[in-house]
Amino acid sequence: MVKRLKRNFFTQITLKVAKEMLGKYIVHKIGKKKIIGKIVETEAYIGPRDKASHAYLGKKTSRNKAEYLIGGHIYIYLVYGMYWQLNISTGEERRPECVLIRATEPISRDKNKIPKIANGPGKLCRFLKISEKHYGLDVCKSDKIWLEDRGEKIKLSAIIATPRIGIDYAGPYWSKIKWRFYIKNNKFISRY
Repeated sequence: MVKRLKRNFFTQITLKVAKEMLGKYIVHKIGKKKIIGKIVETEAYIGPRDKASHAYLGKKTSRNKAEYLIGGHIYIYLVYGMYWQLNISTGEERRPECVLIRATEPISRDKNKIPKIANGPGKLCRFLKISEKHYGLDVCKSDKIWLEDRGEKIKLSAIIATPRIGIDYAGPYWSKIKWRFYIKNNKFISRY
């Protein structure tokens, strides 16, 4: 049974959301067409105390204001001037936490022909056709982008936790903490 994820899913503790997003589906409806990816890799960012977060020390800018919205809003930003990174805000309003969706298994295309089309934050945004125009969108209410539960439960034993990727600037503690999660043996993740 397909169920759209509601607000109470996104307002849970961020680390729980990051793990429970695995196996959920992100859907982008463009006209009559749907682009769908199964989420297979995530990273958690927990706001003001997390040196890897854009909201470290409570910093609030025009770039990260969507991080401060109640759980379920798109926080998207550009890295290296060319790659969009898709995050979903988590927790309560004014608590800047989010989950970065790092990789999806393409469902709406022949995944055997193109296994690496959405195996990284920039690639999945290209695959899903998500960009800055979706900034701040509420996935709990939107008729364009939402997340679904299709009844697949990922067991805790099938979730691998590793350090987050590309955050050496955050220092030895924050760059080593294991807040990146992926589905064990899944060939669509960004890297092992």
